[in-house]
Amino acid sequence: MVLTRRRAVISAALTALFLSLNSVVLAIDSQAQQFELEIVARGLDHPWGLAFLPDTRMLVSERSGNLRVVTPTGEVSEPLNGLPSLREVGQGGLMDVVLHPQFEHNQWIYLTYAGSGSGGHGTELMRAHFGTDGLTDVETIFRALPKFGGGRHFGSRLLFLPDGTLLLTLGDRGHRPNGQNLGTHPGSILRLNDDGSVPIDNPFVAFDGVRPEIYSFGHRNVQGIAIAAATGKVWSHEHGPQGGGEVNQLKPGLNYGWADITYGRNYVTGTRIGRGETSEQVAPPAYQWTPSIAPSGLAVYDGDKFPHWRGNLFAGSLKFRMLSRLVVDGDQIVHEERLLGDVLGRIRDVRQGPDGYLYLMTDSRDGVIARLRPPDD
Repeated sequence: MVLTRRRAVISAALTALFLSLNSVVLAIDSQAQQFELEIVARGLDHPWGLAFLPDTRMLVSERSGNLRVVTPTGEVSEPLNGLPSLREVGQGGLMDVVLHPQFEHNQWIYLTYAGSGSGGHGTELMRAHFGTDGLTDVETIFRALPKFGGGRHFGSRLLFLPDGTLLLTLGDRGHRPNGQNLGTHPGSILRLNDDGSVPIDNPFVAFDGVRPEIYSFGHRNVQGIAIAAATGKVWSHEHGPQGGGEVNQLKPGLNYGWADITYGRNYVTGTRIGRGETSEQVAPPAYQWTPSIAPSGLAVYDGDKFPHWRGNLFAGSLKFRMLSRLVVDGDQIVHEERLLGDVLGRIRDVRQGPDGYLYLMTDSRDGVIARLRPPDD
């Protein structure tokens, strides 16, 4: 026990030293690719989502309710004007941010946040025009219903698909039956048009008693989603409890099991949850973590800077404070490499930048944006 505490203290000291420096200080060899780790910006309050503007600046959401612009050289703006009031409650607050696929023509951005209403709180989706003076024409275009008390499992990642529709990930809001209840939004991944309306070809749009926005269900808390440009496959990951963190290849209409079929385990007792780990009626995970790594943020690398990583998935870990590199073979994950253990801290988001580097954000009161780049690039 004493040795474990000493290691924790040493690790914390090394992390603090690294985060206090501005230049590239770490050169690292992975199993497939050398890289260097560089701090880009610091001083962010629990940063949650990251989106790259066409001029290479970054939009960064802070869970506490601010949206900021960060330059490539690390200058952090004052909070942008125009955001409506929202609720920071537990794991919820201001969360993901993405640009419309036609952003250069219409200047729409999309943000998720925890909104209050009858019954408690829930994930909501807003869009707004982004301009030099902040946000205008702000409108809430979707509210997940019903709302629940407490502050757990808001999900909240966003991904535009090639057809222009938008996937919105949700959590079960800490209420397990939501995963298998198609009459509630929580516990599902949703597909929306860019104005928040329901696409006519959604898998459950013609079913009575089913929320028509639902694209897939049986999800506990999905905080990572990304598309592989080369294959068109959509990947997501979600938090398990003590066990059963999952990576899934996402397909419309499928049941991903929670909380009926799962590798998950109860926190206090360690006992299994549900009635089993596999079922013919449930899509099996492509990969599962037991113990769960508390995954957040997901990117599929398809750039030129790291050729040996092309096609790999990269997931942040909040619990183990590291970056998970996952090697894909067809529909399965065949290998995992764990990088940056206890170097940065809790990794909240992972994005590939337009420059081909990998960008990471840490979840803390003094959060940073860091990037991975090839040596001497």
